[in-house]
Amino acid sequence: MKTLTVKLPDHLFFEITGQARARNISKSDVVRERLTQQARHLKRQHHGSLWSRMEDVVIDSRALPRDLSANKKYLKDYGKTRSHR
Repeated sequence: MKTLTVKLPDHLFFEITGQARARNISKSDVVRERLTQQARHLKRQHHGSLWSRMEDVVIDSRALPRDLSANKKYLKDYGKTRSHR
């Protein structure tokens, strides 16, 4: 097993120390558990469906005007703020 030294903010250090004491395990064990849990969580996120990965950037169609694609008033000022070189 390799050794890694990190500097932690005081609040995180005390949280890890407290958890280690309460469970009667080493601080290293607590940190390894947390890193492993985080890695599993990230792995599940990245292997989800395309929808689950993009859900936070998709606009709910109920939040848009019903005539968005048919009414040209929404394009009235489109492109006017761009500078053409």
